[in-house]
Amino acid sequence: MDDVIVLGAGVIGLTCALRLLERGARVRVLSADEPTRTVSRLAAAVWYPTHTDADPRVLAWARRTYDELMAQAADGVPGVARRPTRMVLRRPADIPWWAAAVPDFTVVPGATAEPGATAGPGEWRFTVPSAEMEVYLRWLVERVADSGGTLVRGRVERIADLGGQAGTVVNATGLAARVLAGDDAVFPARGQIVGVANPGLVTSLRDEEHPGGMTYIHPRSRDVVLGGTFEAGDWNETPDPAITEAILHRCAELEPALAGVRPLWEAAGLRPARQGGPRLELDPAPLPGGTRVVHCYGHGGAGVTLSWGCADEVARLAG
Repeated sequence: MDDVIVLGAGVIGLTCALRLLERGARVRVLSADEPTRTVSRLAAAVWYPTHTDADPRVLAWARRTYDELMAQAADGVPGVARRPTRMVLRRPADIPWWAAAVPDFTVVPGATAEPGATAGPGEWRFTVPSAEMEVYLRWLVERVADSGGTLVRGRVERIADLGGQAGTVVNATGLAARVLAGDDAVFPARGQIVGVANPGLVTSLRDEEHPGGMTYIHPRSRDVVLGGTFEAGDWNETPDPAITEAILHRCAELEPALAGVRPLWEAAGLRPARQGGPRLELDPAPLPGGTRVVHCYGHGGAGVTLSWGCADEVARLAG
């Protein structure tokens, strides 16, 4: 019998599995999809707790993840890098609650994204870790396997069906937790992104309050991820050409070097969001056979940003 079954093989499930394996547990990861087919593969994956409310637990998870990913970047983990970032402000803003996790966070008054433009309220500048998810997910899978864990494809209709198969089940099913955990607070937040050739950019650029919609530019080694949208309750995973053109227009407005670029690829995915924020707790009701359940889902667009901190807490709760 396994010590732990981790349900879900996205970034949350895989990081939880690794922390449990590091503690000596026998771990099986059970997922309906291959890790590189989960929604995690679409994450732009630049550390930033977007659409996440202030909460001391969330700050602790974010800080722990920041430290872990920065250490991985220094150690040369595939796909992980340090990314200088600029966040354009359209109105005066307080220092964000998550700035405590970022050592070099600074406020630059009167800065603008475009040279020669009229000075606005300013911008935030900071350095954060980023991950190229297809590469990083493969690395996580290899780490799980090398640490003695197993990955199994399979679909679960009810978490209760796993009762007696392991001492603990970790529910890291993301959007599927709406059904599997009977949690109506879980909802999709559709995000559409566009990939373009990198004209030499190294700095991530954000404009969260652009009147046309949230706008971000995230350089990677071979391309740039442009976004985006946050469409709560929308289940459509087909890219919309009109949204693609709007994203290209907003990003070129923000970064003139992107003027005239055309898509290399387009994608739309469903972030696993949750009213009230992530659920990370030990379920008071065990499954048949005494199997305990630790829930870890509802991270929305901050899955990578909170992943390692949540994995540490899951490992502690799993005992």
